[in-house]
Amino acid sequence: MRIIIESPQPNDEDVVIVRCAVPDQRLISMLLAFQTANTELMGYQDEKIVRLNYQDVFYFEANENRVFAYCRSEVYEVKYKLYELEELYTPLDFVRCSKSLIVNMEKIESLSPLFSGKLEAHLKNNEKIVISRQYVHSLKEKLGIQEGE
Repeated sequence: MRIIIESPQPNDEDVVIVRCAVPDQRLISMLLAFQTANTELMGYQDEKIVRLNYQDVFYFEANENRVFAYCRSEVYEVKYKLYELEELYTPLDFVRCSKSLIVNMEKIESLSPLFSGKLEAHLKNNEKIVISRQYVHSLKEKLGIQEGE
């Protein structure tokens, strides 16, 4: 594989061209992540409004018809539905782990099995979240973990 970087002419837009025989899911995910890398959303906390970068979000949680973004030590309300965030951020390594929670896979430090097929994710901010049984397979698949591991 070759990588070629060219400088555009003045007034030309930056363009990324990918030539490949068959684009696999990993390439498509990488390109979508690259395309939406500057995706920011507004977080609301008390009387202040904060611009949040997706890389700072550990997980999103829906609770009583409101959705919250959990960062390292702060929690912000966001004005999106959970399914909208899932669509927007799935290419950026966010994955559904329960009916009310989407986690940033980059923030998972380790996984531990629980009873009845659930997993516990230990996050890099020392929080723990539960991956419900029906979402364990898709999380393992996205992490590249074989069943039985």
